[in-house]
Amino acid sequence: MSGYLIFLLLMLCMSVHPASILAQERASPLIGKIICLDAGHGGTAETDSYRAGPTGEREEWINLRVALLLQKMLEEKGARVLMTRTADDNIPLAERAKLAIESQADVFLSVHHNATADAKANFPIIYFHGNASENAASVALGKDIAQALAEHLYNGNTPASLVSDHTIFATAGTKVLRDTYGIPGVIAEASFFTNTSEEKRLKKRAYNRKEARAYVAALEKFFSKQVPPILDKNSQVKLPPFKALQEAERMSETARLWHQDYLRAQELMAKGDATSLQHAYELFTQSARSFPDSYVAAQCHMNRAFILKKLGKVEEAHQETLRAEEHYVHVSERQL
Repeated sequence: MSGYLIFLLLMLCMSVHPASILAQERASPLIGKIICLDAGHGGTAETDSYRAGPTGEREEWINLRVALLLQKMLEEKGARVLMTRTADDNIPLAERAKLAIESQADVFLSVHHNATADAKANFPIIYFHGNASENAASVALGKDIAQALAEHLYNGNTPASLVSDHTIFATAGTKVLRDTYGIPGVIAEASFFTNTSEEKRLKKRAYNRKEARAYVAALEKFFSKQVPPILDKNSQVKLPPFKALQEAERMSETARLWHQDYLRAQELMAKGDATSLQHAYELFTQSARSFPDSYVAAQCHMNRAFILKKLGKVEEAHQETLRAEEHYVHVSERQL
């Protein structure tokens, strides 16, 4: 082989560097995706008291720290990130949704952390808008996020809830998800800052970064698959509202007993007599109202359906079964 041909071959090899091939193989599915990232709440320290942990760490501060870290990680992966806020500001919900819609975002992700009267509670809760059978894209995104948070923050050792936002706002759902319907979107509550140990972790930047990495992994998984369709709201299912305790009400003594109510109701239901069934029904109802997005709430509604059917209320039983199917999506077998 002539020296000239050898030279050409060497130049060709140099032009296709192994690192370039490896980079192409590892190209993130996030490249070119438009992510609208919403750090929940903001600027409300003087107007509410229930968004603070045992030592005063506020949810909106945690949300923003995680969101800013996540923004940087997503941009490093090639995504275009739209931030609804970058400081401790109270941005109207309508403006947050408008940003996602007008920018034709591929995903709307609202980063939150949770609070409840039960200081022991700590697990992820993800909300999609409307009915599961109609909002398949958001359900798929929510499932990926729920699983990633459970794995990254809890080593898989936790239940996780994936629920409709109608569980907490029975008549209309949440404003940001309602107004961005049509875009795969969720509100993600990674953990509970009302849990003392969790609040301590949430104050640490390294832990915030760990949470942000979970979102990156979930979004890469979501975009590595075909995105399911989103149907018109209430085109397949219509359910009567089931009103639950909201926001500050969830810090009440009644709300604190959500799990005890559930366990006691199970014991009563097992007895099978009419009086016990009626009492069990009341306790399942109370548990579902106190903690409508808990990992036992779906079972509360299924048990309510069973009791209603026993009592001859067939149509009401059917509605409760449908509620459990449409407003609650199975994620994990784990129980606390």
